[in-house]
Amino acid sequence: MVLKRLLAGIGFGGASVETRLDVSSTFPGGAVRGTVLVEGGDVDQQVEELTVGLQAVVETEFGDNEVKSSMEFHRIRLGGHTRLVPGQRFEVPFEIPVPWEAPVTTHGGRRLHSMNIGVNTRLAVAGAVDPGDLDPVSIEPLPSQRAVLDALDSLGFRFKKADLERGRIARTRQRLPFYQEIEYYSPGRYRGLNELELSFVADERGMDVVLELDKKPGLFSEGRDTFKSFNVTHQQAVATDWRQELDRWVNALAGRRTLF
Repeated sequence: MVLKRLLAGIGFGGASVETRLDVSSTFPGGAVRGTVLVEGGDVDQQVEELTVGLQAVVETEFGDNEVKSSMEFHRIRLGGHTRLVPGQRFEVPFEIPVPWEAPVTTHGGRRLHSMNIGVNTRLAVAGAVDPGDLDPVSIEPLPSQRAVLDALDSLGFRFKKADLERGRIARTRQRLPFYQEIEYYSPGRYRGLNELELSFVADERGMDVVLELDKKPGLFSEGRDTFKSFNVTHQQAVATDWRQELDRWVNALAGRRTLF
């Protein structure tokens, strides 16, 4: 699939940029490949810099409020300091490495609502910078991540939403300034549980699987959150019976609603 989008031209004397992605789907630790086409406008112009990067919408908490903003989490420079004459056209191929911590945007053919990831192309001409536009990219889970996601589906957890939170998860291998939360509604079999949240923090060796349970209150007790993390290699994750592992842990903590 080839995606095309006219990114800029206004205010640049008619110069335009078009980005074509070879494919619109990738995975953590993979790459996004494509070509940037730059075409001259009506006057000679000096191209100072051409870059492409990965961009996401991230939530930041300020007290009781949350603010969403775009954040670049990887950018590469393709070139610059080139004279662009009217009618001139050139193509620049690119390959952007996708960080292992990149958030998952799809699972089982389903887009995870609120995940907005894409390639942003920026052209700096004569002191002006085109703010760019976003060519959407789907990030499929790794086999190790898919094993956990499939297990939750099989246990009856229903996807609620996913988002990216600015901040860090303690005692994980996290390097990016944000992390992903995938939220689920609990099935009726776990009577003491409201919702479950899942986060992956991966690198080339393995991943941290971080789970948070939102427990229902008892008759004489308040609801509370319970955390659990698994540190596994990718090979271990694929070989693990996550359905059994997760069911045993969740059932022990929230299998039934308690009075106290």
